[in-house]
Amino acid sequence: MAPIRVTEILSAVLDESTDGHASPAALVQMCARTLRVGGVGLALMTDEGPAGTVAASDSTALQLEELQFSLGEGPCVDASRTGRPVLQPDLARTGQARWPAFAAGADAAGLVAVFAFPLRVGAIRIGVLDLYRSTVGVLTERELADALSFADAATTLLLHLQARAAGWGVPEDSLVVLDDRAEVHQATGIVSVQSGVSLQEALLLLRARAYTEQRPIGALAVDVLKGVADFRDDLDRE
Repeated sequence: MAPIRVTEILSAVLDESTDGHASPAALVQMCARTLRVGGVGLALMTDEGPAGTVAASDSTALQLEELQFSLGEGPCVDASRTGRPVLQPDLARTGQARWPAFAAGADAAGLVAVFAFPLRVGAIRIGVLDLYRSTVGVLTERELADALSFADAATTLLLHLQARAAGWGVPEDSLVVLDDRAEVHQATGIVSVQSGVSLQEALLLLRARAYTEQRPIGALAVDVLKGVADFRDDLDRE
């Protein structure tokens, strides 16, 4: 991760908003412009597979996101399952045997390369950022680094939106990159046990308290590991 670059991306996404809220649509549009790819899609993922499309830069990217959702196969499914990027610079050569239905759909849409980046925090599957190209070829070293930064920005944004949806009022200025991830991963597991919630909800609780206390999430995670901070009563949020 490059925290400075991720923060730049999130700030730019906020600057482009028209309603004061960070928008996944703005992020995928910015990603498509920056990396000069044919399309970008952002999907939610669960342990069972695709859970729905959050945003797409254009109708073709949306079509391929929905295709993967319908089929339950494709680069985004594999990226989420393995926790590793799936880089396919030539779908005609390598995609037919791996995802025959998806590869056929991509070919019909005129897209011949796809790069899928998992959005995860430790064991928590959050989503996948998919980049689509109409020309064969690998990502350059700089493009790959930028794609990974956009993936980290998308992870932060989705976590933020989930916290807002859960009713833990976290304003837009709390869009902070997750540093000290090892400590955050471990603390999330402890919070999950203390609060009796899933890992994903435990991470949201951790982020919400970090914002409320105006502290870096990494510092709060260290306190959880030391036993200084406790989350046994945090589910009483009414």
